[in-house]
Amino acid sequence: MAKDIDCLLRSATAADAEALADIYNPYVLGTVITFEEQPVSAADMAGRVAEVGQLSLPWLVAERDGRVVGYAYATRWKSRSAYRLSTETAVYLEPGSWGRGVGSRLYAQLLLALHERGIHVALAGIALPNPASVALHEKLGFRKVGQLPEVGFKLGRWVDVGYWQRIP
Repeated sequence: MAKDIDCLLRSATAADAEALADIYNPYVLGTVITFEEQPVSAADMAGRVAEVGQLSLPWLVAERDGRVVGYAYATRWKSRSAYRLSTETAVYLEPGSWGRGVGSRLYAQLLLALHERGIHVALAGIALPNPASVALHEKLGFRKVGQLPEVGFKLGRWVDVGYWQRIP
């Protein structure tokens, strides 16, 4: 599949909430990639974008032809003060954008934004198996640091979660 580098990367706004929910909800309803089980409304998504912004963390979108096709963001890893320089990261793309370089560009820009904010560690939890996500994370310098067997139950099966970490 051809690489697609003709997309604009920018910060997410509340106006993107409906597009973000449209990208995310198929993962919620049809995969174990996220452990949410109920669709997320645009209002809920706008609240999430605002919450991330209040933490001074990045939430980026990829836009092509005026339409959001993917997003990446970071959230607080844990609430205790000593964790303040560690984040959990995620990236989601609409199906037509897979394998075109959009996720790599989004994630690389997210990691740069985290570095600029003084964030020391990026963590990613990956529901397994998910070879595409593992490959993306490892390509960007993450390494596997652990695996929790059967911590989620979704779509009628137990799901393991692996954790990948990136330290600059």
